[in-house]
Amino acid sequence: MVEKVFPMTLEGKEKLEQELEELKTVKRGEIIERIKIARSFGDLSENSEYESAKDEQAFVEGRITTLENMIRFAQIINNNGVASDEVSIGKTVTFIELPDEEEEKYTIVGSAEADPFSGKISNDSPIAQALIGKKVGDEVTIATPGGDMNVKITKVEQI
Repeated sequence: MVEKVFPMTLEGKEKLEQELEELKTVKRGEIIERIKIARSFGDLSENSEYESAKDEQAFVEGRITTLENMIRFAQIINNNGVASDEVSIGKTVTFIELPDEEEEKYTIVGSAEADPFSGKISNDSPIAQALIGKKVGDEVTIATPGGDMNVKITKVEQI
């Protein structure tokens, strides 16, 4: 069986490691304490505190497993050999939408560290897929669920 590889920046891997450490050392203990307190209330069949704590425990244990897997199969992005003006994972790209010239800026990262609200998009997203391999000055048509978007790349920066 071939395991999935998770491309990510070194910073992204470190954030996942910090989250994993927090879940293992702090959150697990807090949940165990909540379960102990809830058990002391008696009848577990009608104990919503107990059920809530057990649900949270299941979620946290699932997240721990996911994080361990992502960290184990992390592939740190290395842009050596990629032109400085070429879009790739681990770089920030600025482009303008054509024809209205509205500027947008995204950092392309692996799916494990994607956070669109902070401008980090997955390398699997339609925007990243269309931009990867292109260079400053290139005009690109991006197929999005809302329709095609024409853009011109104005800047590429290493993060």
